[in-house]
Amino acid sequence: MPHKVIGLLGGMSWESSAEYYRIINIHVRERLGGLHSARCLMWSFDFAEIEALQHAGDWTAATARMIEAAQRLERGGADLVAICTNTMHRMADEVQAAIDIPLLHIADPTAERLKAAGHRRVGLLGTAFTMEQDFYKGRLQQRHGLEVLVPEEGERHAIHRIIYDELVQGRIEPASREVFRTIMQALAARGAEAIILGCTEIMLLVTREDSPVPLFDTTTLHAEAIADMAMA
Repeated sequence: MPHKVIGLLGGMSWESSAEYYRIINIHVRERLGGLHSARCLMWSFDFAEIEALQHAGDWTAATARMIEAAQRLERGGADLVAICTNTMHRMADEVQAAIDIPLLHIADPTAERLKAAGHRRVGLLGTAFTMEQDFYKGRLQQRHGLEVLVPEEGERHAIHRIIYDELVQGRIEPASREVFRTIMQALAARGAEAIILGCTEIMLLVTREDSPVPLFDTTTLHAEAIADMAMA
């Protein structure tokens, strides 16, 4: 029987969505062999429109856009849906309630891998929305029993700026890699046993060699879990 059709809510940013597409297809090929690849639909937003809603705090309008796009994917034949960004999981519950196909939450495969590796106290890097609001930290804490540490306020501002001014625009700056290295060292010094790269663009900037503790890249873990769910 053919594997399921994956519906991807992408374009936030397209740089990380391209990584999702690449990782999902590599994982399917590794599992199924030969010329197999994933059966995918992608709705790719114009990120300028989404970013404007994020920074205006208009989460109601952003949620409506996400629901509409998820419903388009369902009507198009998707068997499951995934949001290809951490920040927009702020409205994951509302999106799931509006469709009749499953949505795979990005925090869950990440948390499962952390627990399997024996980590309970973790650092979280991401946009200011992801680091400061409860929709992501709360799920890690309440559903998975993890203790979550976030950087100090000035460090959070620096990370947010690098994500929006550089990474989502395809800019990879060595100086910004040094900023992340310093912040990750500080989280480890505070007791973080591992660090979640909780923004799908961060993996474009840092690697395992940049951190004193293991890194858990949400892009890779989510994409692989999406592929596994499609092939289940």
